Amino acid sequence: MANAPEKIAIGADGISASIGKSPILHGVTLQLPAGRWTSIVGPNGAGKSTLLRALAGLMPCSGSVHLLGRPLAQWHRGERARALSWLGQNEVAADDLMVYDVAMLGRLPHQPWLSPPSGTDHAAVEQALRATQAWDWRHRALGQLSGGERQRVLLARLLAVQAQVLLMDEPLANLDPPHQADWLLLVRALVAQGTTVVSVLHEVSLALQADDMVVMAAGRVLHHGACDAAATQAALEQVFDHRIHVRQLDGMWMALPSLQRKNNQGTKDVPA
Repeated sequence: MANAPEKIAIGADGISASIGKSPILHGVTLQLPAGRWTSIVGPNGAGKSTLLRALAGLMPCSGSVHLLGRPLAQWHRGERARALSWLGQNEVAADDLMVYDVAMLGRLPHQPWLSPPSGTDHAAVEQALRATQAWDWRHRALGQLSGGERQRVLLARLLAVQAQVLLMDEPLANLDPPHQADWLLLVRALVAQGTTVVSVLHEVSLALQADDMVVMAAGRVLHHGACDAAATQAALEQVFDHRIHVRQLDGMWMALPSLQRKNNQGTKDVPA
């Protein structure tokens, strides 16, 4: 029996985008499968964040974006906000807001206008805050938290939506290594439940723990494939000018820094 066709959670067809007069994306076509974690990586200025914002419908672009099989433009705003949840870079929230109230903002797409939160809303918020280990701060003001603690609260707001598709731009900002590991376990649990996760990450070794990887440079997709595929790992090394080597350690793929770099005369050691 033939395998069933893979369901696509979100996709782009020939999208281009500019910031001001500067072109950033150049005809990107991409299909991201449902129920999987896809990491987007590439050097600074590759267009990773712009691509993620375009997929979320947060910036104008040419071409088309589809969410769960429907053109993004055909989704009602509230309906889309329940299906797709977004965590951007360096997001801000009022410092005097209580942690619990920040997480409750994730439930707004589920609440009728001017209606108080329901029991379901409160349960979703508690679950999200506990998942990010932020429940104990629920009565504290956001301004009293460290950068890493704030990030965990914003992650709880994302989770409280309980959306089918999660888009995260640099979700590990300000998180220490133990909480980065917690985030990895959380993403794996979400994917196991059928959630689609798409993340832009600078932490390449953590990005390699995803199911699939999109490698970008200069506003274009150079490669899209499984993280454990040799072609994906070769593309990753190439896009970073072979300044990293992908190796397997303790059963996990890791990006290790290279102490050599290439120039026009070949390879040389980096001076100490």
